[in-house]
Amino acid sequence: MPLKAKILNPAVAGRVEMSTESEIPKELPGDELDDVLFNTIYGVRTVELNRPKKLNSLNGSMVRKIIPRLKEWEKSQMANVVIIKGAGERAFCAGGDVAALAQHNIEGPEGQQKSKDYFALEYRLDHSIATYTKPFVAFMDGITMGGGVGLSVHAPFRIATERTLFAMPETTIGFFPDVGGSFFLPRLDGQVGTYLALTSERLKGVNAFYSGVATHYIHSSSLSDLEARLSELTFKDYASLQDRYRMIDSTIEEFVTGLPHDEPILLGGETREAIDRCFRYDTIEEILSSLQKEGTEWATKTLKTLHGRSPTSVRVTLRQMRLGRRWDIAETFQREHHIASKFMEHPDFTEGVSALLIRKPAQTPKWQPATLDSTDDSVTEDFFKMEGAERLQLLNKDKGSDYSSYPHGWIGLPTDKDVEQIVREGDKTQEQIVEYFLNAKQGKAGVREKLVEILSRKTRGGGSGGRISWET
Repeated sequence: MPLKAKILNPAVAGRVEMSTESEIPKELPGDELDDVLFNTIYGVRTVELNRPKKLNSLNGSMVRKIIPRLKEWEKSQMANVVIIKGAGERAFCAGGDVAALAQHNIEGPEGQQKSKDYFALEYRLDHSIATYTKPFVAFMDGITMGGGVGLSVHAPFRIATERTLFAMPETTIGFFPDVGGSFFLPRLDGQVGTYLALTSERLKGVNAFYSGVATHYIHSSSLSDLEARLSELTFKDYASLQDRYRMIDSTIEEFVTGLPHDEPILLGGETREAIDRCFRYDTIEEILSSLQKEGTEWATKTLKTLHGRSPTSVRVTLRQMRLGRRWDIAETFQREHHIASKFMEHPDFTEGVSALLIRKPAQTPKWQPATLDSTDDSVTEDFFKMEGAERLQLLNKDKGSDYSSYPHGWIGLPTDKDVEQIVREGDKTQEQIVEYFLNAKQGKAGVREKLVEILSRKTRGGGSGGRISWET
């Protein structure tokens, strides 16, 4: 039976100080008893988000339980692998409890501070997962949005299923793609991250895998068997973390039964070419102009989407995407806490959440300013000014807690840059490139499909013997 999360110190009361203190948080009186379940199966430790009626949406009570347990397991020689998952069949985690945050903000500065403290707590957890020193596996089974992305996307093993529904919907509610979105989105292929950030486009099932959001794709019916198999793994004491990753990677691949043939790569082909053409610019005006020139159904739909989002959110998010690719993982969460704090003081977040999620029936939010045309990039300045501001103190400050590229980035499918590097070495045909990566990835499912899409979009033939070259 799962161990119910226990209250570690019921005497702790009042608001937890989260802006300058980096102590491990403790539970508070009033925190729910069963919103997170922990379990031990031989060498596996599991975290199960247990609010299925609320799509396992994340709140402070849950975070205050998870952080101490992760720290405990990190020190335990008996814990080999950590798995995080959601209760029920609908959602891994549909996001943070933004309705509660909006209600806090209405109370004024004191309530806004409660919201800021929540984000400090959440980002500390996300950074702890991103820098965890043991193998961490996320079952992204069902809805995985917002806060749920923060709990999963920085893990070395991210498993999508046929029920996965991924999105970063923050600009819809007058916010920005947080939970480390500044780090992982700009590092996706081409302009895919910027497109997902600005439009909140959803990726279903295997497309979360093709896009690089997930590292593996298996059927949901195999998750329990996979969990049992992972619990049986034993590692040599001298095995490095990367060696352990390789063993887990090959173990997960044992449960892959093939990819759905009726679900083509959504962000590929002509759509992907249009995304890279239109979203490569550094100003929203240039992006909108480029979309207008496209004149396609996709471009028209995308224009309508962008004009419906919070103008402030759109401008902040675009700047975030451009700056975030230069931030390390620690700076990412520190800067995102500053940005989130500014949004708690801005009317658009409370209005967006209230109009779309609280008021019945839902209404069209009234943004301030109202349109993209009535704003310029000056509205973003306060969100990125860190001079003199206290930086969020993170829980993990050890070596490796401030990397600039994922140390486990090799685990998923090949990226555009991976393929470009091999093609530019020259003297290879398309099939030789595919075979190279199939061998390098030990026959990993999805490699051929991803390679064919990339090569058809980015290379041209004509060389002697069928050799191909990379198009810039």
